[in-house]
Amino acid sequence: RGSPGRTYNVGGLNERTNLEVVHSLCDILDELRPLGNGGTRRELVEFVTDRPGHDMRYAIDADRIRAELGWAPTYDFDTGLRATVHWYLDNQEWCEEVMRDHYDGSRLGLTT
Repeated sequence: RGSPGRTYNVGGLNERTNLEVVHSLCDILDELRPLGNGGTRRELVEFVTDRPGHDMRYAIDADRIRAELGWAPTYDFDTGLRATVHWYLDNQEWCEEVMRDHYDGSRLGLTT
């Protein structure tokens, strides 16, 4: 029902800082796959020099899609993130195949 050529941002009114997203991921993983040493993944977070153009937060104005199309998210942020983590944990073989020969695990987005 959208207008051809019109842009519709899809968002769930769940603005988060990058650190809040990381902490949520750490907490979910600690619950589903605890570390063997009794530690937490939040303890593993390492702060590095920011890269140019890096987003400090994620926010989308989804007013148009709501007003014009009546769209609303099916899941809230926490439920959707948990479902996404579950999917990746349940499909690790697929993830390994995608990464094989395409990504060496190094930090991306550096300028030097």
